[in-house]
Amino acid sequence: MSPATGTQVLDRMVSAVEKVRQRLVRATTVLSSANIPHAVAGGNAVAGWVATVDEAAVRNTQDVDILIRREDLDAVKSAMESNGFIHRHSAGLDVFLEAPGQRARDAVHILFANEKVKPTESLANPDVADSQIIGTFNALSLRALLQIKLTAFRDKDRMHVRDLIDVGLVDQTWPARFPPELAARLQSLLDTPDG
Repeated sequence: MSPATGTQVLDRMVSAVEKVRQRLVRATTVLSSANIPHAVAGGNAVAGWVATVDEAAVRNTQDVDILIRREDLDAVKSAMESNGFIHRHSAGLDVFLEAPGQRARDAVHILFANEKVKPTESLANPDVADSQIIGTFNALSLRALLQIKLTAFRDKDRMHVRDLIDVGLVDQTWPARFPPELAARLQSLLDTPDG
């Protein structure tokens, strides 16, 4: 495949963002219609929170992360599969694809509430009840989202926290809301907002 040129590049950029938006809307609509408790997490939740303050500061993300309770997984599978999604479990992850052969990074990723992603993490994920409507979807509350981001603390998580700091949603009053390990991580980002 040859590289895109000219307007193809811009068209691909716009298309990539729109596909994620459509996947987010489709998945959350399915879960809401089935009355399955859930909350949008990850980059889309960050983008939703950032958009409440500054649309120009919104960063795009390539996948959709949704937090559910493990006991609801069968109901999630049933609802998603009856609406055309394809469930896959690989490498310890549950994902829902929109088409056969689709890459996992283009999927809906499932996270489990009240469970640690890795056994070495200091805190489990928050519950789906720690959420609120942001725009048209239910997203993790700002505190719950920060907890996940500070627990994982990968490069992209630090970038997402800095986005929340940049638009003024998180400030020097926030570290006191977390246990010492996460408070120290947040303070380090507040002290180095440009990286």
